[in-house]
Amino acid sequence: MDPQLRPRRAQGIEIHQLIDGFVVYQPDRDRVHHFNHTAMVLLELCDGSVAAGELPGLIGAAFRLDEAPTAEVEACCAGCSKRDWSRPEPYC
Repeated sequence: MDPQLRPRRAQGIEIHQLIDGFVVYQPDRDRVHHFNHTAMVLLELCDGSVAAGELPGLIGAAFRLDEAPTAEVEACCAGCSKRDWSRPEPYC
């Protein structure tokens, strides 16, 4: 994903918190997905105000990691985009 793009969570998805994570429901596809806390933080950051290149640093800081999880965040963002959970928007 282009580090300058600003991912935005797809409209219409429903998010429900569980004891051990989250359920994300896509009514337009009638699909249910289970997210862990890290994936949910990442999805919450996809509000159109944060550039994709900033996401690994924010996740690293949120979970007090020694290094930013760049490859993992890029893979998660690619999966979210592929499943229409988030969409990239041009840099504002």
